[in-house]
Amino acid sequence: MGAGRAIVVMGVSGCGKTSVAEGLAAALQAGFLEGDRLHPQANIDKMSEGIPLTDADRWPWLDRIGAELHAATEAGSDIVASCSALKRAYRDRLRAEAGGDLAFVFLRGSRDLLIGRMQQRQGHFMPASLLDSQLATLEDPSGEAGVVTVDIDAPLEAIVAASLERLSALWRQQP
Repeated sequence: MGAGRAIVVMGVSGCGKTSVAEGLAAALQAGFLEGDRLHPQANIDKMSEGIPLTDADRWPWLDRIGAELHAATEAGSDIVASCSALKRAYRDRLRAEAGGDLAFVFLRGSRDLLIGRMQQRQGHFMPASLLDSQLATLEDPSGEAGVVTVDIDAPLEAIVAASLERLSALWRQQP
């Protein structure tokens, strides 16, 4: 089989990955995967304590997300996942694990907008104090194959619509 499409909505904490990914999944009638739910407890504990994750912490998590994406697309299903995917190496790891074409929607926003959103969240394990470490880690994916960039300084519906429009254009370009 293997006819499904996989999309990862990516960016730093507070950019709206989960909300946008849920909106895309609904619009595309695709499955939704909340990448943060696949973190091992040790990662959640570290982040809750304000300790940034290392690459060694992230590899098994990224492998789990990639395996879920691969399973869905191999079964012929479309799937949209939320995952920070901050470094090119992380995106490449997801591409390899997913086993096929993988589109990324990069949600881009200013530090002020991001920190404001993070401070309004209730019950999330990621403290606003880690935003600067995420921004420092972020390797801008603009220009990478299979990546579309959407600015987040807009209402959710507009961000989802812009994401759909740019993904459609991306898919039209592919053979």
